[in-house]
Amino acid sequence: MATVSIRMNDDTKIAFEEFCKSVGLTVSAAMNMFAKITLRENRIPFEISGDPFWNEENQARLRKSIK
Repeated sequence: MATVSIRMNDDTKIAFEEFCKSVGLTVSAAMNMFAKITLRENRIPFEISGDPFWNEENQARLRKSIK
């Protein structure tokens, strides 16, 4: 078995551990489930969308206002 280390915000870690415990999982089991579903479906198993703040139109407006 390989060991994988990840970094995450302390509050997120605590909340995730509590969630996993509430559904009868360990963090390790939940992350293994994520990896297996990702590989089986060949995609991230949930929608990922960008923060609209970072779109080019907003960034151009910010650059203009800074000048």
